[in-house]
Amino acid sequence: MNPRTAQIERNTLETQIKISINLDGDGSASFVTGVPFLDHMLDQVARHGLIDMNIEAKGDLEIDAHHTVEDIGITLGQAFASALGNKKGIYRYGHAYVPLDESLSRVVIDFSGRPGLFYQADYPRAMIGSFDVDLFREFFQGFVNHAGVTLHIDNLKGGNAHHIAETIFKALGRAIRMAISEDPRMAGIMPSTKGTL
Repeated sequence: MNPRTAQIERNTLETQIKISINLDGDGSASFVTGVPFLDHMLDQVARHGLIDMNIEAKGDLEIDAHHTVEDIGITLGQAFASALGNKKGIYRYGHAYVPLDESLSRVVIDFSGRPGLFYQADYPRAMIGSFDVDLFREFFQGFVNHAGVTLHIDNLKGGNAHHIAETIFKALGRAIRMAISEDPRMAGIMPSTKGTL
């Protein structure tokens, strides 16, 4: 199996971001973004997706976290697209249900090449610590657009905002892990009747 790794840098007037990923890792991760709650959520993706992930970000946090969170999503999406290459031999589709106490979320992903975000989560409060929950949509939209995936996220139950977010990110990690796994019956075959993704 060829290494499925990527290193991406993205520099703008608002943010400077470096990301390295290994899709066939053990879930080792490090994050220095200045947005602690996002770091906590990304750690769930790494650990449950078994993806090695290192993210360094410097952004205009003196304004707010919007640009940093969105641009991390964009850059992470670019890293996934690069690491997956032509996508031959992967399962392509992945899904997961994850509970955490009273909360339950479902994530379904398709590495289709067609960006689409369908996100339904109602948080009982606007802030988790200092993190604005509106920024999750910005992160997911950036990721979807640049990874080229269709992503359905549904929080089905929940009363605690932290639990809701954590079930979503854990389920995202597990759904990604399923979708990017290599299917031994599809070795070298494009998982599409079109012949391309």
